[in-house]
Amino acid sequence: MKTNRKAGPAVRRERREFSAEFKAEAVRLVAERRALGASAAQVGRELDVGPNQLREWARQQARGSGDGAAASRETAEQEVRRLRRENAVLRQEQAFAKKVAVYFAKESR
Repeated sequence: MKTNRKAGPAVRRERREFSAEFKAEAVRLVAERRALGASAAQVGRELDVGPNQLREWARQQARGSGDGAAASRETAEQEVRRLRRENAVLRQEQAFAKKVAVYFAKESR
């Protein structure tokens, strides 16, 4: 039985980094080609990227994580609510810090 393995030591590929634009375009291409019946593996071979990596980029893009995509989808109303909550927490922390400072100032006299 013949195998397709190459003789000799395994060669490790150097770790590559891809830009956000490349990832977004690759995910778009996978979705487009899947609609035509192609697999992620076929697109991955064309782009010289593993199919699992393409799937992971698609999941990340769907979640909107990593590159600030979630923040850009936030509406003005949602941003105002988030900032008001954050402001309230900061005011509470400031009030607590003042009380602690007063307590330690009294104790040190």
